[in-house]
Amino acid sequence: MDIYNKWGDSAYIEREGRWMPITEGYCKTHDLQVEEDMLFGKIGEEYTKELFEGNHNIEVKTERGKWKETGNIAIEIRYKGQPSGLSTTESSIWMHLLADNDKIVGGFVLKVSQLKERVKYLLNKKYARIVMGGDDNMSQLILVPIKYIFST
Repeated sequence: MDIYNKWGDSAYIEREGRWMPITEGYCKTHDLQVEEDMLFGKIGEEYTKELFEGNHNIEVKTERGKWKETGNIAIEIRYKGQPSGLSTTESSIWMHLLADNDKIVGGFVLKVSQLKERVKYLLNKKYARIVMGGDDNMSQLILVPIKYIFST
């Protein structure tokens, strides 16, 4: 489909650092790739819309700058010997944010069920480990290497 015919005067393309309107007769060989990219982008938009407009509880954790030194995130599973954190969350979505110098610089979003499966797998493969930490070492934490959050 010709992008100009679909979007008309509202279609723009970046060329040499400047955004320019696409004109009639724009190179049709690029149409399919651009349309596929736009459709793929919609997946993320719809997922985000569902997260914030859907019926989801979101558990939000913010990781201090230690992750930059260690390459790990810490996920609490017990506090003072009692299940907590990932073990007890009633949320369906887990958002883990990464901070550096008190500014959020990134993070990830997973379904809680997926995160639980992933953490179990990483523990079984010995890529992740359980440690004590937090205030007065009262929290049992799973240290998960960030590089293994999505793959090994």
